[in-house]
Amino acid sequence: MNTKKHIGFIAMSGVRAHNAELTRLGLTLPGFVDRNKIIASLPSLGLLTLAGLTPEQFHVEYHEIADLKTLPEMPVNFDLVAISTFTAQFYEACDVADFYRAKGIPVVMGGITVSSLREQAKEHCTSVVIGEGELLWPELLADFERGELKPFYVTNREFNLADAPMPRFDLLDPEKYNRLTVQTSRGCPHKCEFCASSILLTPRYKVKPVEKVIAEIREIKKIWAKPFIEFADDNSFVHREHYKKLLREMAKENIRWFTEADVNVAQDDELLALMRDSGCQQVLIGLESPLRTSLCGVEMKSNWKLHQQDHYKAAIEKIQSYGVTVNGCFILGLDGDTRDVFGDVLDFVRDSALYEVQVTFLTAFPGTPLYARLKNEGRILRDRAWEICTLFDINFQPKNMSAAELQNGFLGLVKQLYSAGETQARRANFKRMLKTSPHFGRNVKREEHLLAA
Repeated sequence: MNTKKHIGFIAMSGVRAHNAELTRLGLTLPGFVDRNKIIASLPSLGLLTLAGLTPEQFHVEYHEIADLKTLPEMPVNFDLVAISTFTAQFYEACDVADFYRAKGIPVVMGGITVSSLREQAKEHCTSVVIGEGELLWPELLADFERGELKPFYVTNREFNLADAPMPRFDLLDPEKYNRLTVQTSRGCPHKCEFCASSILLTPRYKVKPVEKVIAEIREIKKIWAKPFIEFADDNSFVHREHYKKLLREMAKENIRWFTEADVNVAQDDELLALMRDSGCQQVLIGLESPLRTSLCGVEMKSNWKLHQQDHYKAAIEKIQSYGVTVNGCFILGLDGDTRDVFGDVLDFVRDSALYEVQVTFLTAFPGTPLYARLKNEGRILRDRAWEICTLFDINFQPKNMSAAELQNGFLGLVKQLYSAGETQARRANFKRMLKTSPHFGRNVKREEHLLAA
């Protein structure tokens, strides 16, 4: 008789903008929502990691809510349910938690959003995990087996990524995903006011040992022969020598990959060459704004991004000369923005020869310094309206324009940036540059792939 207790790991998925006009544009200008769709369709690495920490005496399953909603009935064959969610789906996650608790099944909620909304989450679940889950999951499971789950699990310790378990990639459906995530670092040395990422979980930047990262990549390759891997990092390459060791090993693995970084990556030619040779396809960089007035105060420790603005175009040119495309990200609605910002972004994108561009609204996420400041200033449009924290909906009153002006200017910019003509021009500029770049062409197969893209 199988007496194993069943744990259901449930990830909320399928975030979509509430803005009807942007949703319509997403159907006609697919490039506009490509990155958002990718993020929403990635599996929950946090839940897969906790599954990897779960002892064999438990039976574990991984589900995504978008798939469960297509079933005639939600599965209830669990003894414990663990839920992770995006901010925009927080209330849906609470509904799922209520559903299982009504069935007498204890529910655990955790992650960045839940850590920021712990008291609100606790109204709907049995236990809330606050902070880095790897430190708390073994204790929680022991309490669960004794029938003594605590309402909150929190620790003052800091998790060492050298102790990271192997995520349970084997729980995923190989046919469903076209890219998988691997975390190589946690945290970020910068403190951007709007950031709702892992800086809320860890006070310092830390890296995962090279051998552990390679082991995860090889585990993925057992299921997907030639995977596309996305680093689940906020800012890769901060510790350059560590990453050079990692990239030398990754070059042996025959993979393609994507990550996020800051413009400092352009300062190191050896690093850029290793990125090229190890299969890096694109690096996403939060440029935030082409305007110095808008960048002022974005990074709270030293105004770091403001000081980098003069180097933006040179950095983009340098990185792309190695065949690594740059996805430049811009935030609209910063306090320094006026109605002229939309034309300024368009001009910068054209002048810088960016391969790809992402534009979003400034969004006040729970737990961030931005949310605290805007709430104190009376500029939050609807308090606790977490469902519109999508990056494509406005949840605050801009400083130098009306919300309607921000909305209309954004729509006009999106229509131009993602038009067929602008997109084709960006691709053509990149290909022309590669043909004369002294830093490209070491890898013939890679060259053929990029030039054919």
